[in-house]
Formats: sequence, C-alpha cells, structure tokens
Amino acid sequence: MSDTLKLGLVGYGKIAHDQHVPAIAGTPGIELVAVASRNARAEGLRNYSSLEDMLEGDPDLDAIILCQPPQARHIAARTALLAGKHVFLEKPPGATVSEVEDLIAVAADRNVTLFASWHSRYAAGVAQAKAWIAQRSAVTRGEISWKEDVRHWHPGQNWIWEAGGFGVFDPGINALSILTEILPERVVLRAALLETPGNRHAPIAAQLSMTTVSGAPVAATFDWRQTGPQTWDIVVEADGHSLCLSHGGNTLTIDGVVQEDAADAEYPAMYRHFAALVKDGRSDVDTAPLHLVADAFLLGRNQLVEDFED
Repeated sequence: MSDTLKLGLVGYGKIAHDQHVPAIAGTPGIELVAVASRNARAEGLRNYSSLEDMLEGDPDLDAIILCQPPQARHIAARTALLAGKHVFLEKPPGATVSEVEDLIAVAADRNVTLFASWHSRYAAGVAQAKAWIAQRSAVTRGEISWKEDVRHWHPGQNWIWEAGGFGVFDPGINALSILTEILPERVVLRAALLETPGNRHAPIAAQLSMTTVSGAPVAATFDWRQTGPQTWDIVVEADGHSLCLSHGGNTLTIDGVVQEDAADAEYPAMYRHFAALVKDGRSDVDTAPLHLVADAFLLGRNQLVEDFED
C-alpha cells in the first residue's frame, strides 16, 4: 500500500456529497478515486453502478466508504472486507446488532480495519464534556431533547420509513452516541414509547426512559415533526452542577457559562481517525448506541399516530 490511502465510496447521496467528499479532500494521506452509485455520478472520479463493479474495476483500492441505507450495508461491508479492503461505515453501522457483530469478526479474520463512524462524538464540545463528567463524583440525572424537521433533512427518502430504516432513531442515535461516550457508566433502557404513523413502518417520534447502571435517570425525547429552530440538546447534572451540550454537541455550557462553541468539523476529524486506525492496524466499532435503539424496538410500546406524508 502506498502512503496515500485510496478510497472508494458507495452511495453518492446527500451525506456523501455534503460531508464525506469535502472531508476526504481536506484530509492529508487519503484520496477519493472512485464512486459507486445507482443514481448519481461524481465529477472527476471513476464511476461505477455497484460495489462489485468498483472492486473489479479498481482492484488497488485500499478502503471502502459505505454511505448507502443501513438495510444494504451488511452485505456491502462483508463483500468489501472479504476483498481485503478496510471499511468505513456511516452511522448507523448496520440495520441490526447481529450484522455488526458479524462484520467485526470478518474484519478481525481478514486483518483489516473496520470503523463505525459515530459522527456526533466528534462534535466540538463532546471531549471536554466527557472529561468534565469524569471528574465528578456522581451523575444524578440526564436528559436528551433531539427534535428536527424530517422534511428538511430527509426529503423523499422512503427507505428511512421502512423496517431497518430506523425512522426517528436515525437522528436519535446521534444523541445516544454522545450519551454513551460522555457517561462513565453503561446506560440501560427501562421503557420506551414509539409513535408510528399509520402509513409508515418506522417511528416518527420516541420517548425513552433509561438509567445508568447505578440508577441515575436519563430521559430522551426524539421527534421528527419539529419545524422552525431545531433542537439537539443533552443535559447532564452531576455534583450539583449542570452541563449542556447543544447544537448537536458543538456548544458546551456548564452552569450557564459557555465553555466551547465551534463550527461543525465532525467528518474531517473522523477521517483523520480512520487514517490513523488503518496505519496502526486497528478497528473501532462501538455498538452501544445501536444496542439502545434495538432495545427500544424490543421493549417499546408502539402507538399509532396520524399518517405522515413528505
């Protein structure tokens, strides 16, 4: 392998175009050389209609970036890993926990890197929030409010409403990825209410009741029906103090005083980490956020709500 990591990207949709391509272009030591997509073409790159065609046409690729819907990700990731390629998984890393566990085993067997990229963990305030919480004697309460407008962020994306598409947990899992990163204890789901439109197969809203293993309550509210200003907030109380991560984790406030307020730079940070993982021969796959979502579907009470149309 040369000093430059040659990448092929599968699934050239909005997230790939808006986040992955600029992040790759701005990261030394990696280069995007090919794209596989059924419905789009990338200028200045070699284009293929499928992952299999890309692997055949560009056998020297070092790594594959997977940005297609989660329902298709397991087969694609397995194909790439078995071909000896390192794999970068957009979140969520798979449609089920068992799929991801299989990929971990295949990557270890083939001695290649597998990276589950929880992008919200790389928001500007998350590392500092984690360090602050680690210095406290006890977390006493947590609360998540993650509300956005699905029509703005996922227009016409019908796959997200199908089984395995996660529904409101597609953004909600971002909050859970931050929560499981910053808290020093494991979080356990105790109850859930899932609100599902009568014409859809995935929830449009959810309420989760969780606790840390030592008993501190953590509540989460996810809703895809919010218009106007969007809400991405996480509050943690510990030792009589209150920490708030807002704007998806990019703004950190402690006891009302802003500690960090920076622009979104999550994807460049992830690509730097991915390049370092490949160089060091390591993988990074944390399934904790996915486990909480799976538990919500297992334990949650489903409530039908009015039909929803884009």
